[in-house]
Amino acid sequence: MSHSSSRRRFLSQLSCTLALPYLAGVPSFASERTSASDDLLTKPIPVSGERLPVIGMGTWRTFNVGADPHLRSARSKVLQRFFDAGGTVIDCSPMYGSAARVLGWALARISEPDELFAAEKIWTSDGSETRQQHQDQREDWGNPQIDLQQIHNLLAWEAHLPVLQDMKRDGVIRYVGITTSHRRRHADLEHIMTREQIDFVQLTYNMTHREAEQRLLPLARERDIAVIANRPFDGGYLIKTLKRKHPLPTWARDALQCHTWAEFLLKFIVSHPAVTCAIPATSKLSHMDENMRALRGPLPDASLRQRMLAHIASL
Repeated sequence: MSHSSSRRRFLSQLSCTLALPYLAGVPSFASERTSASDDLLTKPIPVSGERLPVIGMGTWRTFNVGADPHLRSARSKVLQRFFDAGGTVIDCSPMYGSAARVLGWALARISEPDELFAAEKIWTSDGSETRQQHQDQREDWGNPQIDLQQIHNLLAWEAHLPVLQDMKRDGVIRYVGITTSHRRRHADLEHIMTREQIDFVQLTYNMTHREAEQRLLPLARERDIAVIANRPFDGGYLIKTLKRKHPLPTWARDALQCHTWAEFLLKFIVSHPAVTCAIPATSKLSHMDENMRALRGPLPDASLRQRMLAHIASL
């Protein structure tokens, strides 16, 4: 793609952000904290009240490094930095190649906190493989408790969901979820959210892809379903474009205590009252530092969110 066409695509996406009146009628955007002694921003899982830090970590692409010892060592440092900054939620999938095995290798070599919240996915069209795939994942991770087991991209969900619900009742897993990264599957996900008993959904939500605000996020609040936001930086495209072309507005430092675009973009996402956490992925320590700084400081209210959208749309 040429430089000019890339810029046209970026500006086209930004121009849509104010054209969609998704924020009408949305309830309070007040920030949530654990206590005065712990300034990490957290939100509760609706079905249990268990609180999670609003910034987690994805592993798509970034942890799929195979057996390369240098790359594995580098990822273990990134993982340690994540935990040191207060992170707990790590999301993985069999679709991500060697990511789970690399995670397991890294977890065995760092100071892993007790608060690890492991989120995995079932990704097979064979409904008889649900339990075996779950067990394989535990072995890849080094046999931790898999807290959240999700059906990846709705694949064979009718077969997997009853098994996962049984596994939850038996204490094998703690939460059940379903994911999609595709807008074309939103109607299917809405159908499941309306009719089935699930604890989590994972979907794409960021400042230039806000379709979930139309139905899915309000429905999640209505049905007490936690929401994990994936692709918070639009697969890296959005944040790379902003960093390359635009300085962070000075008012963001005063109003949000933001010093980087990563904090700006992430705080917008997790300030939506339906969103429980966002899961940016990175292989760089400096980027992990930027991401995790969004775990502290104020979150924008509805008025400030509108200002943030207006600024992005003006670029």
